[in-house]
Amino acid sequence: MDYSVLEKSPLFSGVPAKELRDDLETVPHHIQFYDKGETVFHLMEDANRIGIILEGRVQAQKTFPNGSQINVSVRNPGELIGPAAVFSRSQKYPCDIVSLEPAAIMMFRREDILLLLQKNLHVMNNFMAELATSAYMLQQRLELLSYSGIAQKAACFLLIQSRQTGKKVVRIPESISNWAMVMNVSRSSLHRELKKLETSGIITYDPPTVEIHDPEALQNVLSK
Repeated sequence: MDYSVLEKSPLFSGVPAKELRDDLETVPHHIQFYDKGETVFHLMEDANRIGIILEGRVQAQKTFPNGSQINVSVRNPGELIGPAAVFSRSQKYPCDIVSLEPAAIMMFRREDILLLLQKNLHVMNNFMAELATSAYMLQQRLELLSYSGIAQKAACFLLIQSRQTGKKVVRIPESISNWAMVMNVSRSSLHRELKKLETSGIITYDPPTVEIHDPEALQNVLSK
């Protein structure tokens, strides 16, 4: 199989290619294929598998009793799905994971991921870093969703990304359509609010980046 995606995966970052191949040859796993729109993990399903995306993208979705839905996150090739749920006390998936396009996912059972972590200390360190990063990103996601206005959501996202990188030029997630999906808003509404911020001189919107000219004014958007 093509190991190039795995070599770039955060889980195997810094692991030599030969060492990665040797480890995977001794740890049980299988590759599962999903069609666009197919559910990989179901809400409240027993969490006993962790996946590494080889091809395609998947989205975590949370649907509420009133029919409303929040798009929690989008995962790309190389990224993990399900690790926090698998090692939680409840061992239940907290949301649906749905393929946004045809996807190939390398699946590990809980006991097999533990075997892999025991075999390779470097992989274990990467895995713990991924869990910590996921918890941190969830906190930021909750902050983002706490705002109701689209301009506020956009401002919050831009400020968070700018703080993380220390730069005033922020890359949007792949496309404005994907960015809108991440923030659970419509593409047209997000585009309209970005243009308003640009007209006010607060940002320059030049896909795939947004340059922040006035961080203080952007911060003030959050209090409106």
